[in-house]
Amino acid sequence: MDFAITEEQSLLQDSVAKFIDNDYDFEKRMKHSESELGYSAEDWQEFANLGWTAVPFPEEDGGLDGGPVELMLIMEQFGRGLVVEPYLASIVLAGGALRRTADDAQKADWLMPLIEGSKTGALAYLEPQSRYRLADVALNAKKDGDDYVLNGEKGVVLNGATADVLVVSARTAGEQKDEDGISLFVLAADSNGVKRRAYATVDGQKGAEITFKDVRVPAAQLLGEEGKAFPVLQSVLQEATLAVCAEALGIMEKLNHKTLEYTKSRVQFGVPIAAFQALQHRMVEMFMLYEQTKSLLLWAVMAQESEDADEARRAISAIKYQVGTAGRQIGEEAIQLHGGMGVSWEMDVAHYFKRLTVINTLFGNADFHVERYADLM
Repeated sequence: MDFAITEEQSLLQDSVAKFIDNDYDFEKRMKHSESELGYSAEDWQEFANLGWTAVPFPEEDGGLDGGPVELMLIMEQFGRGLVVEPYLASIVLAGGALRRTADDAQKADWLMPLIEGSKTGALAYLEPQSRYRLADVALNAKKDGDDYVLNGEKGVVLNGATADVLVVSARTAGEQKDEDGISLFVLAADSNGVKRRAYATVDGQKGAEITFKDVRVPAAQLLGEEGKAFPVLQSVLQEATLAVCAEALGIMEKLNHKTLEYTKSRVQFGVPIAAFQALQHRMVEMFMLYEQTKSLLLWAVMAQESEDADEARRAISAIKYQVGTAGRQIGEEAIQLHGGMGVSWEMDVAHYFKRLTVINTLFGNADFHVERYADLM
């Protein structure tokens, strides 16, 4: 089977890789992460100037008509650099929801600023009680004249603290856990009645809890058909799951490389510790886990591009389980083989492992996806 990428895809991969290698070192990343914004506005605009924010969108929407392969190539390099800019939150999640549901006027008002980099977005879909149950939506939206009135709360909103645009799931009909009756709305994050509580996440990024109290949203800001948003959310989160798995693969590659280089330079008993056979076995195991993850990711990308929806869901759950289990083992081995300093804040290895830990919890952890895979079989 031919896994070669096209010339255009290779150019995209090279452009992201060169930016990470030349302009996004660990010190710069940490400076961005610790800033009030949580990322660099200048680098985010550079992402847009280079066309990366336009990649997943159709040409008629101002995009570059990219697909799962292009998304994988970008996110894998972002994983290598531990990028904190809100590509996942703004482009894949919020932008993905708008891409699937917005009409032409809504795309001009809300999607284009995300593609151009002048604004960022966030998808508010999780609630404190919902965990991984996507249909568990209690935030309600009641029709009042030409408006909808939103009341409720959302949790763990990626980029929610600083986003300009919010895409919000709300219940317009049915019971709390019904798949039918969920709708999507788009609104400005500074709308009256929206209250955001920001916090730092363990991986050096930022999230938010968002409360909606009597927030009036014009009917013109309803995305798609009322009450039919559940399949849209499923599709968006499936793509986002693929994205973070590609990011995790880039992290695993970096951890393997850094651990190998460290063991070659760390001398104990007069020889590099890489000469010890027991450690060689452990590093080979790390490499094998990385290669297995890469193979499953390629299957998931191909399945996502196919017309077989069931296979795509199975493949996504398979790679997410693999990322959760292999990522933990690779991270733990990298930390231990670096010795006690591997867990220190100053070491990039610790931050790679923290990001892998968070990725495992996003969009369903390993336990959730192995059960989902069994159900799909």
